[in-house]
Amino acid sequence: METAAARTEAAGSDLPFDVFARACPSRETLEHVTGRWGSLTVGALREGPCRFNELRRRVEGVSEKMLSQTLHALERDGIVHREAQPTNPPRVDYELTPLGIEVADRLLALIHCVEGSMAQVLTARGAYDATRAGR
Repeated sequence: METAAARTEAAGSDLPFDVFARACPSRETLEHVTGRWGSLTVGALREGPCRFNELRRRVEGVSEKMLSQTLHALERDGIVHREAQPTNPPRVDYELTPLGIEVADRLLALIHCVEGSMAQVLTARGAYDATRAGR
């Protein structure tokens, strides 16, 4: 059985972290970024800074609680910056950090790939469902 270290070495990477290793902290960050609400939030923030309610309207379907949890996790990971303005009522803006911009650009490339391939995906789903219906 191949170890995480062997996979890393075989891939030619000298990175100190390995997302395939159970205890690697990069797994948690990957989960924050690639989870449903994390990926949509990061993608939306790539368009520019947003206030909480603007972001909630942009990411349709996310609850206030889930968006809040997502933003906290992304802020903790250094992907999102939260800035509270000392106004009345308080104003809070969220924006991507330089790391967040890099992550968003890569994530948006994947999103655009998926969006551009949906005709193929829907055809594949139809074929799969048709073969399963006959069972």
